[in-house]
Amino acid sequence: MKVLVADDSCIMRKIIIRELKAVGVSDIVEAVNGQEAIDAYKAFPVDLILTDWSMPEKSGLDVVTEIRALGSQVPIIMVTTEAQTGQLITAILAGGNDYLTKPFEADDLRAKLTKFVAA
Repeated sequence: MKVLVADDSCIMRKIIIRELKAVGVSDIVEAVNGQEAIDAYKAFPVDLILTDWSMPEKSGLDVVTEIRALGSQVPIIMVTTEAQTGQLITAILAGGNDYLTKPFEADDLRAKLTKFVAA
């Protein structure tokens, strides 16, 4: 399984990658902003995307919208501090499959990952 992790925070990417590795995922592509995430997705087909909401160049919502516009059904988890119900509904309606609110515990991330990562 290949996973794309998009977050402008290096620390957050490292935390997510550590948890991905803990559930057996080692094939990971990193992106530091929304445009890089879209470009990486086009270059490297992935099985799961974890994207921050607030990033430079393009937002996580832009990432979801543009990837869905390509016809992709790859699962997308929004990792965000944007916890307002309206924003979460917007992300789900745009094609996001799930969300995780920052700050989160490792167990919370692991629970989300196990929904989409085959052991």
